[in-house]
Amino acid sequence: MSSSMQSSVKQSAPREFAAIDLGSNSFHMIVARIVNGSIQILSRLKRRVRLADGLNEHRILSQEAITRGVECLALFADRLQGFSAENVKVVGTYTLRRAINNDEFLKQAAQVFPYPIQIISGQEEARLIYSGVSHTQPEKGRKLVVDIGGGSTEMTIGDDFTPLRAESRHMGCVSFANRFFPRGELTIERFDNAYQTAMEKIEDLAWEYRQLGWQNVLGSSGTIKTVQKVLIANGYRDGLITEERLQNLIDICLQFNSLNEIQLKGLIEERADVLIPGLAILLALFHTFRIESMRYSNGAIREGVMYGLEKSFQVGDIRQRTAEALAEQFNIDQQQANRVEHTALMLFEQVKSWRNRRQIPELRSMLKWASLLHEIGIVINHNSVHRHSAYIIAHSDLPGFDSEQQNLLAMLMRFHLKSFKRSEIRSTNRYQHRDIMTLLRLFRLAVLLNRPRQATVEPKSVKLTVTNNEWLLQFEASFLRQNPLILAELEEEQKCLVQLDLTLKME
Repeated sequence: MSSSMQSSVKQSAPREFAAIDLGSNSFHMIVARIVNGSIQILSRLKRRVRLADGLNEHRILSQEAITRGVECLALFADRLQGFSAENVKVVGTYTLRRAINNDEFLKQAAQVFPYPIQIISGQEEARLIYSGVSHTQPEKGRKLVVDIGGGSTEMTIGDDFTPLRAESRHMGCVSFANRFFPRGELTIERFDNAYQTAMEKIEDLAWEYRQLGWQNVLGSSGTIKTVQKVLIANGYRDGLITEERLQNLIDICLQFNSLNEIQLKGLIEERADVLIPGLAILLALFHTFRIESMRYSNGAIREGVMYGLEKSFQVGDIRQRTAEALAEQFNIDQQQANRVEHTALMLFEQVKSWRNRRQIPELRSMLKWASLLHEIGIVINHNSVHRHSAYIIAHSDLPGFDSEQQNLLAMLMRFHLKSFKRSEIRSTNRYQHRDIMTLLRLFRLAVLLNRPRQATVEPKSVKLTVTNNEWLLQFEASFLRQNPLILAELEEEQKCLVQLDLTLKME
């Protein structure tokens, strides 16, 4: 290969980079690459280091804790062989920030880990967490983002990608476990002491944060992730954290005498001894800021570090970026996708019978993304493309789409072709069954009317009238007679719908 060709190959290779978060409880590393203008996660590594366990009251980090951290960094260094320093960003948070001998940690780390480590301030940590959440979650507008870590808790209010107020406080699930629950001893009094201390640490923020206000509250990292998993495992399928659910969970935990004895459905063993300290902090957050409900976000500080490496990712709609990147990655027929989208949205606007009218903009967006990506499974095989597309969407990392939206997309793709059973279309915690069925019927019609692809003859007008389960499609005179293939497809759809007690008529 000539040197010019080698240069060309090198320049076209996707840029790979890594973001590492040296937290008080765990060290996390994400390795990713930029593909078609979007970030594609290649691997995630997490190791429980419990750095905060080694920080004493004099703020000296023990050699045992340093060794645990350095051994983890040696493992990370093996994975990063060949990475240049400019493509690796490492941040140290609360425990390294507090330790007066953090230079000793950095010195020992440098012997096995050839990349610079930046120990960041609490406010910078809060801003990075906010960025990580904003780049991976669908919520727009003003939001409150909280993160309960091993040693500190961060609270940020912002608009879209821009933080307005970011604060960090010295309270975390590991540090509170050591301070208020020595040897794992659990009593109501110890819990109340932890809760009251957390309240005192954030009471100065209450008025300003409530004045700024928010539309959504999102929580990231271990404690909030654990609470969500426990709630789901115990029957709260939406995983939404409310004060009532939080209090019920606390009451159950307080029946145990030791942090290490706590056993709950959905609670993994390694989180048991830090759950109650985390719950004390979380309850204080709910009371101080008068939070009504909170949703877990899988974006956190490492995602904030990662997206900060490439400024071009700050776009108005993360889902647009994600969908367009997938479309390019899987070489989707853009013209066909546009035809389906145009028809789908034209029909959508004629439906007036949505059960949850507040979700109309979101349902419209879901139809748009489904139209763009429904043929993604062709890369596997044209046969059963609907199954392949649904599988790819269900198992892909889709920044900007939460789990319910991702499941709805996969459901639309899975059943946009062939027959299906009503029992296969399940309602979700967010979307009503009738709205899902309506969206699916619209999508099936849009795909059907554009099945001739480039040979599609677009009717001058299509009028859709929806009366309960009876749908009437009206075309201009002679359209169906002049397009017998479309008529045949519509008649097949009629037969499919009859089995579901649904009606489709054409004029």
